[in-house]
Amino acid sequence: MTKYMLINGPNLNLLGTREPEIYGHETLNDIELNLTAIAKENDAELVCFQSNAEHELVEIVHSARTDTNGIIINPGALTHSSIALRDALSGVGVPFIEVHISNIYAREDFRQKSFLSDIAEGVISGLGIQGYELALSTAINKFK
Repeated sequence: MTKYMLINGPNLNLLGTREPEIYGHETLNDIELNLTAIAKENDAELVCFQSNAEHELVEIVHSARTDTNGIIINPGALTHSSIALRDALSGVGVPFIEVHISNIYAREDFRQKSFLSDIAEGVISGLGIQGYELALSTAINKFK
């Protein structure tokens, strides 16, 4: 069975209540339940993880090294600041898709630089939570 990881970074545990005009009303749990069902329909396993701590995100990426076909990651604010997360993703050799609910390129200047996008297989930004579904569909079809 193919295995994928969904990794969400800082503050994404607040989805549904944090700035709903930007991020919508769906919770992270809603997203995880939906994607888990999609994975099952495709005979795949989806492991979901969220943390506000950079070192925990690095550790979960490291754990993907041996048995994970692909990673879907919304690194949150660490997109714009974490060389450690970049090095972890680069180091494990597992293909990943970077996802952002909002369009980071239409926001504040500091949000427009991603430390990860140049090493990602793809970047989905600004399509709301549908971006997660598109990323999982792509991962299932591309990272077998």
